[in-house]
Amino acid sequence: MAFAKRIFFFLLVNILMVVTISIVLAILGVGPYLSSYGLDLSSLAVFCFVWGMGGAFISLAISRIMAKWMMGVKVIDPNSPGQFSDLVQTVHNLSRAAKLPALPEVGVYDSPEVNAFATGPTKSRSLVAVSTGLLRSMNKNEVEGVLAHEVAHVANGDMVTMTLIQGIINAFVMFLARIAAYAISMALANRNSDSEDRGIQSPFLFHMITFLFEIVFGILGAMVVAFFSRWREFRADAGGASLAGRENMKAALQRLLNNQDRIEDSHASLAAFKISGKRQGLAALLSTHPPLEERIRRLS
Repeated sequence: MAFAKRIFFFLLVNILMVVTISIVLAILGVGPYLSSYGLDLSSLAVFCFVWGMGGAFISLAISRIMAKWMMGVKVIDPNSPGQFSDLVQTVHNLSRAAKLPALPEVGVYDSPEVNAFATGPTKSRSLVAVSTGLLRSMNKNEVEGVLAHEVAHVANGDMVTMTLIQGIINAFVMFLARIAAYAISMALANRNSDSEDRGIQSPFLFHMITFLFEIVFGILGAMVVAFFSRWREFRADAGGASLAGRENMKAALQRLLNNQDRIEDSHASLAAFKISGKRQGLAALLSTHPPLEERIRRLS
């Protein structure tokens, strides 16, 4: 049931995204970038920019809602006493220390994974959520270290920064893939035709080549995004140490290191405290989180 729910919301969001961006392109008067006259670079640039940045920012705008729906995050009422009142108080105290313009929503989701994440479109509209597995596995000081890390993500504006980077990468991947595909398609068309002005003979071939180049450029772009993601994790660790104390931050990371077997990778886009073990080669370049051993060493 939970899997079906995630698929439903995924499809719904993508349909809404396609409709929204298509309307924006129509309003801007962006015509087809590929015609019998060739490739219109201006239309292509606008097309790729709107799709690349638009998709990224739409995802950011609804990130809190999607987190609640897809992961079953239950937001805790800060004015109601209960078993999670201390959790809310800790997040709010850390948020005040970080000088956030507004206190984040605080939520809990039921999962055995030892994890927490922060999301939201702005510093004033953020969500900090933790798993029940984390709350059961960590003591008060370790939980405070985790929460401080998440609040540091919000204070650093990491959600917006990563959205900008991802949007720019998306736009460049789309743009370069289509230019490369057009060049190859034209070369093949001219080689197989007696005339120099027949243009692309097979739109299907053009789109297939575009798809292949998007995969290649997408992998290269993912390396760039992953590099910035690893950098923001180190910065959030430093921010967490400043807010909750270096020992609490180190203790939280050490506890996570001891619980690596209880970490799931199903919500990597949301999980700001996700564990990453030692990886090599391409896996290391595509990892969004540095190894815990390295994070602990840097704090030391």
